[in-house]
Amino acid sequence: MREDEITAPATITDAALRPFVGFNLKRAWNVIHTDLAQTLEPLGLRMITFSALVLIGENPGLSQAQLASALSVERPNLVAVTDELSSKGLVSRDRLPSDRRAYALRLTTAGARLLAQATEAVHAHEARLYAGVSDEDRRTMLAALAMIETGTGRS
Repeated sequence: MREDEITAPATITDAALRPFVGFNLKRAWNVIHTDLAQTLEPLGLRMITFSALVLIGENPGLSQAQLASALSVERPNLVAVTDELSSKGLVSRDRLPSDRRAYALRLTTAGARLLAQATEAVHAHEARLYAGVSDEDRRTMLAALAMIETGTGRS
């Protein structure tokens, strides 16, 4: 082989990236996201539509702006989500009397039924994926993620 020829390695390793928490979070997220998408797809839902149903169910009457903020989604992007949920008959949108530009979101009966079914499926998804993780480790992981999110772990 000539010195200027380049060949691809026979095997690839990501060992140099494994010490980085962010890399490991991304790899785990890929597994979680793929499995969750497969779990929700038969129900006609995606992660964003499921998440929206959960928040609307827990906070009836919230506005689209409040939902966008809670989901960390740009308001224009959320309009498509609420349009989808509304067109499927899962969510009702009523103008707020206090602000004629804003809508109050509520689950319909069909939306509440689908949310219950989807929640059960997502619980099964989590039980399956995290079967090897102890309850204590799961609590520790959730606490650590919350510290990262809120910045309470920074000095």
